[in-house]
Formats: sequence, C-alpha cells, structure tokens
Amino acid sequence: MTPKDVLDMAKAKKALFLDLKFMDFPGMWQHFAVPIHTLELSSFEEGYGFDGSSIRGWQPIHASDMLVIPDPNTALMDPFTQYPTLSMICNILDPVTKEPYTRDPRYIAQKAEAYMKSLGVADTAYFGPEAEFFILDDIRYGYTQNSSFHHVDSVEGQWNAGREENPNLGYKPRYKEGYFPVPPTDSVADLRAEMTRVLMDCGIEIEALHHEVATAGQGEIDMKFSPLVRMADNLMMFKYVLKNVAKRAGKTVTFMPKPIFGDNGSGMHVHQSLWKNGEPLFAGNEYAGLSQLALYYMGGILKHAQALCAICAPTTNSYKRLVPGFEAPVNMAYSSRNRSAALRIPLYSASPKAKRIEVRFPDPSCNGYMAFSAMLMAGLDGVLNKIHPGEPLDKDIYALSPEELADVPTAPASLEAALRCLEEDHDFLLKGDVFTRDAIDMWLEYKTEHEVDEVRLRPHPYEFHLYFDI
Repeated sequence: MTPKDVLDMAKAKKALFLDLKFMDFPGMWQHFAVPIHTLELSSFEEGYGFDGSSIRGWQPIHASDMLVIPDPNTALMDPFTQYPTLSMICNILDPVTKEPYTRDPRYIAQKAEAYMKSLGVADTAYFGPEAEFFILDDIRYGYTQNSSFHHVDSVEGQWNAGREENPNLGYKPRYKEGYFPVPPTDSVADLRAEMTRVLMDCGIEIEALHHEVATAGQGEIDMKFSPLVRMADNLMMFKYVLKNVAKRAGKTVTFMPKPIFGDNGSGMHVHQSLWKNGEPLFAGNEYAGLSQLALYYMGGILKHAQALCAICAPTTNSYKRLVPGFEAPVNMAYSSRNRSAALRIPLYSASPKAKRIEVRFPDPSCNGYMAFSAMLMAGLDGVLNKIHPGEPLDKDIYALSPEELADVPTAPASLEAALRCLEEDHDFLLKGDVFTRDAIDMWLEYKTEHEVDEVRLRPHPYEFHLYFDI
C-alpha cells in the first residue's frame, strides 16, 4: 500500500483519527493518536514527534525527542475504537540525524532481514509462532511491604469443580486434559472463533484454533507463516486483538508463560525456514528430509540456545515453565516428531514447501521482533560456520538416565542465568550491526534492574510455608 492509498483509505472509511503504534524495548505496543487531518503525504517522511524518555529502555530525559514514521503497508481500521480510527505501525527515527533508532525492535528485525539478504544465503525467512494464552474470568494481584498475593480464576478451572455456582454444571477440564475437548467442556470455543474472525478481518491468515492442554481456558490460535518483520507485526496485532475481544466479552487474556501452578504453561513454538527465489531451502535428503543447510541452521540455534533464552524466554516467570521433567523442552537437542526436544522437525507433510524446523523453548512473553531476529542470527551463524547439530535424540528425553543426559545441554534455570549466557555469547547478534552493543547492554541492564532484582528482593509467599517456623 502506498501513502496515497492510505489517504484514500482514510477518506473512504471516514476515519476521524490516526492511531500510531510502536514497540517499546521490552516488547509492548505503545500508541498515541492524532486527528486524521494531520495525515498528509509528507507525514510518511517527516513523521510525528513524541517524548522517548517515557518509553521503557529508551532515551534519557535530556535527549528525549523522537519521531514515529508510519508504515503505509500496515494500515488498517482499528476494530475496537468507538470512533473510526486508522491504525498504522511505526518505525522510530532520531529527529536530529533522521537515522533509525538502534533500540527500536522493529528496526532490529528489519536489519536482520537485510543482513540475511546481504549474505546471499536466502532472501526470505519465514516464521510461524504458535502463541498459547489463557482466557480468564478474574485476575487480582498485589504486593506491599508486608503482604503479597495473586488470584486467577476461570469458570472452566478444575479447582472450581466443587464451587457453588447455583448451579455448577460441571464440564471443567481436568488438569493437563484440556487438549481438544468439544463443548461444553471447551467453554471458550465461540470466543476463540470471535478472536479469529477479528484477526482475519485485520488481514491475518489463520490455520487452526483450539483449546490447549491446561484447564482454565488455555488456548491456541495458529497464524499462517509470514516473513520475519511481517510476522512480528502480526504477533503484536494478534495480542492486541485477543486482549480486546476478551475484554469486550467480560474476560481477560494473558500471555504470561506460567500463571497457574501444577498445570501446563504457555509456550510459543516458533516454526521457521529459509527460502530463496521462491524455493524452499530446508528440504533435502538429510535427517528427517532436511537439507544440509537446515542442519547447519539448527546447529547455530543449538550452539547459541542458552543465550537465545534471554531474548526468547525473557521473563522471570518464563523459568517457572522451563523446568526439567515437566512439559517444557529444556534439553537442547533436536529430533523429528519428538516433542520433548528443544528443536523438532514436524512431519505433517511430505511437501518440500512444508519442510521447516520448530524451536520450542520460546514463550509468548517475548518481543517478537527481537526473538525472531535473534533466532535468525543464530541460525545464519550456523550456516556460515557449518555448525553441525550433532546426532538427533529420537527418544523420550524425559525417560533418559542421568548418564545419557550428561552430554545434553539444558536451558538456563533462571532469567538471571540466561542473561549471563547472553552476556558471554552475543557476538553472533552483532554481525551486520543487527543488534548493536548499545541494544545488548540496555537489554541486560533493563532485565536485571527492573525484573531480576525486583523479584529477588521480595519474599515469596511460599517461603513462609517453608521457613516461618524455623
């Protein structure tokens, strides 16, 4: 879509406002709106000014002025505003130099795609994330100097099997038995369908929608794969749509990896493949029908997997999900079909165009622009340096003996440990100036000061159960 097309669209849809959306550094959409009459052809070059010092991980207050430049290819009518509002995703520029801002996650993703093309290895990197989520009826939490609590609830939660609901009609999925039940056990099928309808109205292709393993409304809606930047855009719209459709129905959606103890958490398995000149590069005659290039790509992912966790599983809560012996793939190995491996080769189709790898340790709390870029950079490092992933592990990894597991690397046990891994292993991200040293330093600093330290300083409620009577 050209800038003129956008102006014509605004006129045809009788838009009253323009909503400008962009990413903060940790990975949440921010926005501000302007009257639609301010949108001119020059706006796509001159942009709109805003204060960057109030955005997490961005500018200091003495150098706070920033510009947002709307991307005409992202234009659509916002499905949730009361008044007709044209929405566009923006890139961030320095108002003095007019250079793209190095801490803008979307710019990092754009540079990752450009770096890949400059190598001549591939011209397109396709990504297909499976972002799981919970649909809840109630969420309350609080922390003071002398108290703390959280409370999540869902009419579908198994813990409500004995609650007086006048009447309680049952049909509440048992723990770890929420995968694919039909209604009435799947009580949120219609709501997922409504979410899917809105997503499709926004131009996002959907492949499947279903209940997930956990009780309490865990779900999954799968988007069709797209090129890196486009898919990261789609992931943000995906979260925006799901949260707002749920709110409209009196419910709430969370992408927090582990909101419920004792049941499955929410992961985000990321399917990915490289293409060139319209042809898939991951299909071949090696293991599981992969090409040698695909094996090297996996080798890069596995080599840098522990550092990738700091970006792809970037919250302290992520490591409540990534625990050995449970549902999450913490062992950094690869396999065909085996879902207990960190990397899997799906075998749903024999078509070369469907050949891809699936990275299973990321979760939906991540910043998609940065997570997809980091995985691409790791994979390209494997291709360039011919890093072989070793032998596949075609066994149930959770059933292996300690001796068999001794040589299998594992995911870091905490966000703090993952950040240490990133600090020690990030040179692959700096190639092509994709991730700058400044961006890496800010990521390490922000995550340590605002998340790791803040959680570490506070007593955990369960510590009173363990230690109060010592």
